[in-house]
Amino acid sequence: MTTFYITIEMSELSFEKILLVLIIATLLGGVMSLVYAYTHRKTVYDRSFSITLLLMPLVISIIIMLVANNLARAFSLAGVFTLVRFRTAIADSRDITYILSSVGIGLAAALGYVSYALLITGFIAIILLLLNAFSLDKDHDNNAKLKIVIPENLNYSNVFDEVFKVYVHSYQLQRVKTTDFGTMFELTYLIKVKNHIDQKAFLDELRVRNGNLSITLTSDYVSLTSE
Repeated sequence: MTTFYITIEMSELSFEKILLVLIIATLLGGVMSLVYAYTHRKTVYDRSFSITLLLMPLVISIIIMLVANNLARAFSLAGVFTLVRFRTAIADSRDITYILSSVGIGLAAALGYVSYALLITGFIAIILLLLNAFSLDKDHDNNAKLKIVIPENLNYSNVFDEVFKVYVHSYQLQRVKTTDFGTMFELTYLIKVKNHIDQKAFLDELRVRNGNLSITLTSDYVSLTSE
């Protein structure tokens, strides 16, 4: 049986080899970028992150080829990266998968393992597309965070219980905070919303009880886990 296997001998670098590696790394990075854009097409996402995925295999390939087998260069490079502070927070932990995949693709391309790079890219792309197609990476529990502002003279202990019984499966008062110099309370609930509810009717009934003050309902993961 003949095995399809392509490698580039990287022990001695040449202009043609470097150019070929850079082209392969960029093309495979483009595949990851397109997969990311497709799987996030129905959500709001950072467009610059998809460009980062396109360029990351290319940058990793350049770094690996420059370091090669030189230990001194590797330590110097590590020292440079310790001086660089990356402050961009990862809003979705699933994005780390794309980052690590791009790093792996860049490493494979820089080492000359063209077949491995193609296999890694294709396999990961298929897995990510399948997860998106079957919605296995989506939250189906309808968890949400509800913030309600009420006047200080309103007893918040059971004031919203009747509304919650109609619209949510479960709820938990997570935090109570005073606002506006103590004239208002801000209540933070973690709730599990029932399927197919009329969200406007839910908020309208809450507004009747809190005197038409501010109400915020969020369901994204960052909001659920933040203060």
